[in-house]
Amino acid sequence: MGQKDPLTPVSNVSTSDNEGGDTSIAATTSRLIGDPAFPAEALPELHAIIARYPHPRSALLPMLHLVQSVAGHVTPGGIETCARLLEITAAEVSAVATFYTMYKRRPVGDYHVGVCTNTLCAVMGGDAIFDRLKDHLDVGNDETTEDGAITLEHVECNAACDYAPVVMVNWEFFDNQTPESAVQLVDDLRDGGEVHPTRGARVVTWRNAERVLAGFPDGRADEGPAAGPATLAGLRLARQHGWTAPSPDGNGSHRTHSDPRQVSDQSAYPGGDDVEVAKSGADTRTGEGSDAR
Repeated sequence: MGQKDPLTPVSNVSTSDNEGGDTSIAATTSRLIGDPAFPAEALPELHAIIARYPHPRSALLPMLHLVQSVAGHVTPGGIETCARLLEITAAEVSAVATFYTMYKRRPVGDYHVGVCTNTLCAVMGGDAIFDRLKDHLDVGNDETTEDGAITLEHVECNAACDYAPVVMVNWEFFDNQTPESAVQLVDDLRDGGEVHPTRGARVVTWRNAERVLAGFPDGRADEGPAAGPATLAGLRLARQHGWTAPSPDGNGSHRTHSDPRQVSDQSAYPGGDDVEVAKSGADTRTGEGSDAR
């Protein structure tokens, strides 16, 4: 029999039948990705991502994040692999990979530093921060330092206007930045120490963060404060005035404001002296266990 097409959908690729040559997971993965350094465990993980969805092509976004976690960016081989596994065209995969700015077509350093230069952040100092970092790191936009540590990029919006100007490192928030604090931040990252954002989990490398975005948790989801003073200002005001939202069932009942799992942690967030920060089980990102619903 002739050799199997190395880029057939995963469902049609055997990892034990040797009739078509070496079809071990390691060999198949190398052929699929076109990179002999691509780790063998990537293939079953791509299987696992596809299996999460009733329609296979829905798996494309996390699959591209997994490609980035392994290769450091979306490679041509990664695009071809996703296309064949999902039985769509490489052009369709490329359309997605080039539309969303979280997918990078060039190698990214250990830490992707995104400086918001959209309107509010810009007028609050984002442009000055970006210019200072370009000079300090000796790179331009979307360029990586010679040591491979930092990739600097200006981004259009970090969705955190209430903390402008904002810098993100591998998608973790660093709020209310200045040119001086941003320089200290990138220096700390290059020094290799543990760096904690203003909100969210401690910073990990770009590839590790991309693996989490592919749907493989690292156990850090509940680290750090989930919300800061500006985010909770409305909740605080409602409590002061006794305002409540109507019940979804329309019977006039409402949620109580008291929740024993929500505690005041005034030291968890800079400037949060009089604002409750949801912790200890109250996750303001989802509303679970808190009045944020």
